[in-house]
Amino acid sequence: MRTPLIAGNWKMNASLASNGALLAGVIGGAASVRAELAVCVPSPYLAQVQAVLGDTSVRWGAQDMSAHEQGAYTGEVSARMLLEFGCSFAIVGHSERRSYHAENDLQVAQKAVLAIQTGLTPIVCVGETLQQRERGLTDEVVASQLGVVLEALGEHVGQMVVAYEPVWAIGTGKTATPEMAQQVHATIRRLIAERHAASATHVRILYGGSMKPDNAAELLAMPDIDGGLIGGASLNAPDFLAIARAA
Repeated sequence: MRTPLIAGNWKMNASLASNGALLAGVIGGAASVRAELAVCVPSPYLAQVQAVLGDTSVRWGAQDMSAHEQGAYTGEVSARMLLEFGCSFAIVGHSERRSYHAENDLQVAQKAVLAIQTGLTPIVCVGETLQQRERGLTDEVVASQLGVVLEALGEHVGQMVVAYEPVWAIGTGKTATPEMAQQVHATIRRLIAERHAASATHVRILYGGSMKPDNAAELLAMPDIDGGLIGGASLNAPDFLAIARAA
């Protein structure tokens, strides 16, 4: 049985003051949620989040990490640094990193490997653009993105989380129907099974395309959707908790 995971991605939104109120709201409602809760926050706020969430059931993580262990990489944040701040997760390969920072599949795979070697759980993002979907390339794109990661992880495939994020549904107000999302999630699970059958049944696959309180229940009812990577709704504690309760 896969425990649902509802992970918030705050993106580049936050302040010391607003974080306190948001986290207090999440903590206050966490007891009413059966799903595992986590927040992935901008690196400057990891110390604050660690201090606030340290004795609670809510876990936390980073929105990215370096593909390098250490060295002359100005501006980068290493996996070991994240571990020192109590992180459990690191998002790797988010579509915004791929698009705005030209990250490729090999770099994403390197980050996933290093995360696991260090003791973090990578949340590996895959997904297609609107143009790719309209051309019928969804499965091909997802298979290509995920295949490099699966090859790199080998027997450690079971230690990752996958997030399917249709790029065309992020921040646009558009959402894949539950059936559309389930189809891709099932494809992802099949791809995992082809590489490492023992891991396929317990790897959690999250939906990351504008999940909100009003569509969460239908999406989370699908057999291969094991939670959500939540963007805008994670900045509002009642909305975030409502999604988690639907899991």
